[in-house]
Amino acid sequence: MPEPQPSVGRIVHYVSHGTPGGEYPSQCRAAIVTEVPEFLTAEPFDGCPNGTEGQWAAGLAVLNPEGCFFNRDVAYSEEQHGGTWHWPERA
Repeated sequence: MPEPQPSVGRIVHYVSHGTPGGEYPSQCRAAIVTEVPEFLTAEPFDGCPNGTEGQWAAGLAVLNPEGCFFNRDVAYSEEQHGGTWHWPERA
């Protein structure tokens, strides 16, 4: 079953980058979708409707123990790379 499209207010996971020296590893953080742009802005889908070929971007409010961070145009990634978001695991 395909994942649903992101919408404002949905809870997703943001993957932090971590630090280059490994002092802080990359980790999943709770995030709230704050916006879903109409069009993608990254190559190779720049200018295509958001969701083209499963490529999604969303604005997020990321909840960290150190505070909240706001990011725009965060890409979706099933591989869970640093700086991307994904759907939480289903029980």
